[in-house]
Amino acid sequence: MHLIVVSDDLDFYDHIHPDYKGNGRFEVEANFPKPGNYTLFSDYKPTGKPERVSVVKVKAPGTISSLSDIEIKNVKVFGNTKVELSFDQPKVQANEEVMISFNLKNAANNNPVTDLQPYLGEAGHLVIVKKSASITASDYIHAHALPGKTTEPIRFATKFPETGTYKVWGQFKRNGEIVTADFWVNAL
Repeated sequence: MHLIVVSDDLDFYDHIHPDYKGNGRFEVEANFPKPGNYTLFSDYKPTGKPERVSVVKVKAPGTISSLSDIEIKNVKVFGNTKVELSFDQPKVQANEEVMISFNLKNAANNNPVTDLQPYLGEAGHLVIVKKSASITASDYIHAHALPGKTTEPIRFATKFPETGTYKVWGQFKRNGEIVTADFWVNAL
């Protein structure tokens, strides 16, 4: 089971794996770092059944700060990793399959990373959430990297179901540490 926690302004993201306690019961400790509304996506696959996503809304008490600006950039640095986000087409079109690539480099010297490791059995994980007044399960996408590649670029095939602004989080494991790379994307 994956538990994805996002603030409704999409500034905060956490990917948690609850502990299975038996009889269909899972436990988890979640962190809500600032006041506001949060959406929790429980992403799981019951034995012999299709994957399911359940949504729970949570409110962390306190004064809610103003929304952050949305900045569309395709290159960012996360710790010691420089990440470039690219697509196989010039514009992302809603409801059309798109190939998303994450090119990872060492931030210090711009050389390709050589220490990628499988993360939860995959070269990478991708979570996408559509910016929405009320986030629902239909605003959520979770994909795994295409198989057979543990070197950069790490690629994912997916669809953005509707026009709108989405937050994309790619997660990769480098030398035992998880790198979470977040980007805003507009789908036309």
